[in-house]
Amino acid sequence: MLTSLLEILSLMPQHQVTVVLEPRFYYLAGADYNSIKIAPEQDAVEQFVLAIADFDAIWPIAPEFNGILQLLCQAVTSLDKTILASSASAVAIAGDKYKTYQRLSNSQIATVPTQIFKSDIVQENSGEYIVKPVDGVGCVDSYLLTQADDYLKMHDRAGNYIIQPHIKGDKTSLSCLFKQGKAWLVCVNLQKFKVIDKQYHLAQVVVNHRPVTNAYQVIAEDIARAMPDLWGYVGIDLIETTEKILVLEINPRLTTSFTGIYAAMGINIAEAVLQLLVGEPALTPTKNQAITITL
Repeated sequence: MLTSLLEILSLMPQHQVTVVLEPRFYYLAGADYNSIKIAPEQDAVEQFVLAIADFDAIWPIAPEFNGILQLLCQAVTSLDKTILASSASAVAIAGDKYKTYQRLSNSQIATVPTQIFKSDIVQENSGEYIVKPVDGVGCVDSYLLTQADDYLKMHDRAGNYIIQPHIKGDKTSLSCLFKQGKAWLVCVNLQKFKVIDKQYHLAQVVVNHRPVTNAYQVIAEDIARAMPDLWGYVGIDLIETTEKILVLEINPRLTTSFTGIYAAMGINIAEAVLQLLVGEPALTPTKNQAITITL
């Protein structure tokens, strides 16, 4: 995601770009942009705060778990800097799967029934269920529950989880831009998973897989009204059955699908996000093809 963002930012030479890198990403230091390296012994968040003091606009790239993305977003706004992503308040909702479920339900947006998983829970209904960390990213630490032993194994796992019925259908996603209760739908993507040892693993994403239809646009607009603090690029995960489309998750950050948008549609998302600072984005595709990203 960071590499893709840097590539499309390089297409706008009028902007000076500096990337703050923790040790795992030193290899991304390049000649086309400046870089600030955080030493292994330094506190990454503290150094991030020090680094951003000299810049006009900041684009945090981080996972939601453990409140990391929320913390970085809060740091940007506390320094009165322009943030090129959703606010900490939006991340606090979207980064928590149960709070997301509550917000969607309260806004009459079709979603997957969700409850907090408790160690003594015994699922009496028939069918399969899936358990996920409340603030997990992707499929990390998510488990399918198909028999009694699966529930027993969950008792030994630390952390806060949600439980949802395992609904089978197409796993699609929407790549969107948001601003103050408005939504712009960029493309519709297909996510392909493998199930290994009762865990989902994302295998491929087909970016711009199917046309944007009114049904998808309505979902994006409904979410924009329900969560007006969403801003910039946001990914929305869906489950589609023959009867309905359900919203599964809202990702208030760059997603895997983002990395294929420029190749699929010729749309520079970084340029569009910067346009949001002064008005509405100009989303004019110069091509229309599906791009498959294999993980």
